[in-house]
Amino acid sequence: MTVPAAKPRPDSEIERVLAVVAHPDDIDFAAAGTVAAWTKAGIEVHYCIVTDGQEGGFEPDRDRSEIPAVRRAEQTAAAGHAGVQDLHFLGYADGAVEPTADLVRDIVRVIRQVRPQRLITSSPERNWQRLQVSHPDHLATGEATVRAFYPAAGNPYAFPDLTEDPWDLNELWLVEHPEINHYVDITDTIDQKIAALLSHTSQHRDPDSLAAHMRRLSQHRAALAGLPKTSYAEAFTVIRLGA
Repeated sequence: MTVPAAKPRPDSEIERVLAVVAHPDDIDFAAAGTVAAWTKAGIEVHYCIVTDGQEGGFEPDRDRSEIPAVRRAEQTAAAGHAGVQDLHFLGYADGAVEPTADLVRDIVRVIRQVRPQRLITSSPERNWQRLQVSHPDHLATGEATVRAFYPAAGNPYAFPDLTEDPWDLNELWLVEHPEINHYVDITDTIDQKIAALLSHTSQHRDPDSLAAHMRRLSQHRAALAGLPKTSYAEAFTVIRLGA
C-alpha cells in the first residue's frame, strides 16, 4: 500500500520531539543530522533507547557485562553532538525485543512524560532493498511504538496503572521505511551527524570508512530529494493523522 503524501507540521509549531529506537546508535545512523537541526532551532528532543545493545560491538576481549554501561555512555556522548540532553533507557535485552504489551506500556509512559508533538521510530515494515536496516529489534520497536502512538498514548483507559496523563499526538516519522515521502536537508549538520556516529567507538572497526559511507549515502539521498550536489539529506516516511 502506498503511503500518503507527507504533511509534517512546520518545525516552528513543534516544541518537543521523542525518538524511540531499539539500540544505541540507531537514531544516529538514521536521523542525527535532522535532530541536530531541530535542536539548533530550539526544539527539545528526547531519546528513548529500548535495549542497551548488549549483542553489538567488535571487542572480543571486553567483559560482556560491561557492555550496557559502555553503550549508554556512548549514546549519551553521541546525543550531545546532536544537542540532545534527555535520554530514557528502557533496558530490554538486545536481540530479543518483541512488541509486547509491556513494551508498549513503557513507551506510552515515556510519551506521556515527554508530551511530544512529533514521534520518530523505526519502520515496522521490513525493507527488502536494505535488509540490514530491518533488524528484528527495529521492526519490533517500530511496531510497539506505532501501537503506543495510536491509540494507546492518548487513551485514558489504556494502561490504567500508569500515573501520567494521556497525551495525544498525530505526527509520526518512520526511518528506513520502504516508501520514503520526505527528506530533510542536513547539509549544515552533517558534521554533527558524523561526530555522533563516531562516538559509538565500540561499534566501529573502521571509523574512516563509516564516515565516508555515511557522507555518500547522505549525498545520494540529497540527490533523490532534488537538492544541489554539495548537499546532504536524511530520509523519512511521515504519517500525520487527520491531515
